[in-house]
Amino acid sequence: MTKTPESESSYDRRRLDQWLAGEARADGADRRDLLRLLAAAGLASAVPLGLSAPAVSAAAGPGIVKPLPPERFIIHGTNAETRFEALAETGHTTPVSHFFVRNHTTTPRVDAKTWRLTVWGDGLTGKARTFSLADLKRLPSVTRTAFVECAGNGRNFYTTQQHQPASGTAWTLGAIGTARWRGARLADVLRLAGLSHRAVDVMPRGLDDEYLTSTGTNYGRVRRPMPVSKALDDVLLAYEMNGAPLPPDHGYPVRVLAPSWIGISSIKWVGDIEVSATPLYSPWNTDLYRLFGEAYPAEGSAPLTRQTLKSAFELPWNVTLPAHRRHRLTGRAWSAAGAITRVEVSTDGGGTWRRARLHDPSYRGTWTRWSVPWTPDRTGPAELLSRASDSSGRTQPETTVHNTQGYLFDAVVRHAVTVAA
Repeated sequence: MTKTPESESSYDRRRLDQWLAGEARADGADRRDLLRLLAAAGLASAVPLGLSAPAVSAAAGPGIVKPLPPERFIIHGTNAETRFEALAETGHTTPVSHFFVRNHTTTPRVDAKTWRLTVWGDGLTGKARTFSLADLKRLPSVTRTAFVECAGNGRNFYTTQQHQPASGTAWTLGAIGTARWRGARLADVLRLAGLSHRAVDVMPRGLDDEYLTSTGTNYGRVRRPMPVSKALDDVLLAYEMNGAPLPPDHGYPVRVLAPSWIGISSIKWVGDIEVSATPLYSPWNTDLYRLFGEAYPAEGSAPLTRQTLKSAFELPWNVTLPAHRRHRLTGRAWSAAGAITRVEVSTDGGGTWRRARLHDPSYRGTWTRWSVPWTPDRTGPAELLSRASDSSGRTQPETTVHNTQGYLFDAVVRHAVTVAA
């Protein structure tokens, strides 16, 4: 028996009550992180033990599968960032050939014929339930155009613009892509599996290799819980991307799509989903994907959920443009909180601003293309700025409050160019 999902705020209150009562479970989270979090709540002596997940496996492939031509991608270890200027040749959705890749290890090669999704846990009314790809395709399908964006997108600018170092991959603004996703509602799968009214957390886990930190700690396979309220709202188990089966690097045969939430919530190559009647913690919502730093409590912020507001030029960094010629500056703006309502552009380093023309109907959780003409009349270095506003009333700020891991950078970016005679 199921019930209408509770609001996210009431879910948070319920989850906190359970946490404070010592009823949370930590699946592979570092003990020191749990001690720190619980100490802040006055519960350092009540650290619960985690339970093991069912065994799943997949053959690991060599790194990233698809071609990564340098004119489209910047390589960051196991990751590939889209060069934003390469998007100028694309439409509203990002082709697979241009879509960024965020991998913790390597892209696994999974056989769709033998792939199974196991839904299990004490948040169900009965035993575990398995689903094949054919089972998912028999359910009503939903198609949704949405971006997937790494929480660290823009991290590089904490250092280069704000002179505040941040750890992690030094993404500029290309750790995002927008696609047309098709799949089954996670809500439908959970109900078929026997979702209980006691359930509070849903934790998908990927089939990629276990993640070893630089210090040798084994975090296990990538997994991160989300509240039942989110899982029953708009989350998909996607099996198509831009009208074709998911490519290997983007989650084949099935991935989670959690619209508007940080990219780690959209688990790729999903193999099992734990449904829990008690709050769940993993390394990806304890020492990772929280905000730490001088502006935050010692235990860090609450686990990150929704992405933020950004805009970017489809223009190479430090490009040289001829003076006294008309240029059409193009870019994209996006927000997880509302539709883009306005984009303003400054071509004099922020001295003056004018509105850009918007070229797409705007919706929350996707992006809007924009353009503005510019005829530079002075030679030398220049800074181009774009500033987006959304229907929630937010406008990109001049600076972003610093956090040590460089998440959720949303300040106006200063894009350097040179104007030559």
